[in-house]
Amino acid sequence: MAQPEHAVVAGVDGSGHSAEAAAWATREARRRGARLHLVLVNDDPNRSAFAGKSVHAVAEQCRAQAPEVEVREEILTGHPIEQLLRCEETAQLMVLGSRGLGGFADALLGSVSSEVATHAVGPVVVVRAGGVDLGGPVVVGVDDAANAHAVLRFAFDAAASRGVEVLAVQAWHEQGLLAPPLPPPDQDEVQTRIENSLNAQLTEWRDRYSGLHTRTRAVRGHPVPALVDAAGESPLLVVGHRGTGGFNGLFLGSVAVGVLHHARCPVAVVR
Repeated sequence: MAQPEHAVVAGVDGSGHSAEAAAWATREARRRGARLHLVLVNDDPNRSAFAGKSVHAVAEQCRAQAPEVEVREEILTGHPIEQLLRCEETAQLMVLGSRGLGGFADALLGSVSSEVATHAVGPVVVVRAGGVDLGGPVVVGVDDAANAHAVLRFAFDAAASRGVEVLAVQAWHEQGLLAPPLPPPDQDEVQTRIENSLNAQLTEWRDRYSGLHTRTRAVRGHPVPALVDAAGESPLLVVGHRGTGGFNGLFLGSVAVGVLHHARCPVAVVR
């Protein structure tokens, strides 16, 4: 297998969804000055000829879109999730469509995209079909986790390369599913504390990207609707995923999967 090291890797499957993801990956590769590596995972030997035609057709579209980007194409056999995760290990970014439509649809169903995004060692972007590049801010979900550094770095780099601002969003709510709402004075106190914490986390990044405009938003509520609402006009929504066990890992996983299912813009999941 050709090594996609330091390339932007896009999984394709012959569907329109994956073609749009490949087009998004082409633009991203051009922004990064990186190679584009197109991968189709074929789990049916009887469709080998169609697989070759499908990946080559997408590759030609990508070359026409960005002649300056080196485009490589490859067909792999085996289980889609396993093969895509192997490719992702040495790539600087993996890009997938939200789902497949016929042909090699099984290779990029929403469940597969979600599994790759939440189990990858590096960042994965899932592109929903029908989306366009909007000029709004890059939205990033922030919490107090140790991986916030990687998430913020990815978001600020993405905003800088696009010439847009960053909107950092942190959601909070009462502890426990059955916890009663806090009285208004306590809500105000927590809100202020979250806003101060959010601004403190961004101090380093505002200094590093001094020419980049940054806004913050602390929201009382569940993070999924808060992030999806904030990213309504965004070219990219960036969320973190610890990938650990226990309830913390489960909660963060649910947030990542939730925004993957509901956000209209591309979503980047950063471990």
